[in-house]
Amino acid sequence: MADTPAIKIAALDEEDLAVISAHLQDAVLPVGDLRWMKNTAKLSIVANRYVHFSDKGGAGERRLCGVQISRVRRVSARNIVMSDKTAIVSLLAMTFIPGAQAPEGTIELSFAGGGAVRIEVECIEVAMADLSEAWPARARPDHDAGPDTEDATK
Repeated sequence: MADTPAIKIAALDEEDLAVISAHLQDAVLPVGDLRWMKNTAKLSIVANRYVHFSDKGGAGERRLCGVQISRVRRVSARNIVMSDKTAIVSLLAMTFIPGAQAPEGTIELSFAGGGAVRIEVECIEVAMADLSEAWPARARPDHDAGPDTEDATK
């Protein structure tokens, strides 16, 4: 399954962020793997991402990946209990909402079930890298059936 190459990409503008969002669509993670390090103004995410751009067929594959969002000023959540560290969430999209004065704004993580995490940033500075070899996914994500959480603890 290691034929799909690992990726390592950065985003410094909205177009770049859309590329990272596409790679992270249907990523699953425990809430506890979303961490704001206030003293360094960074937010880190460790997730099992679904590899949408694989030609493996069948159920496809997943990879463990890390995401770092820098220059973070504030983090808030809606419909996600951040203190429930073992709750599994499924990421649908990562979008940028421009602020009153460029380049500041808010990066919003939208999750299945209507949850969201809003990350106020000085500017877009996001890095993503695969951290593991790929493994077979148990199923393809099915947005009509609810979040695909089968591999969240692998």
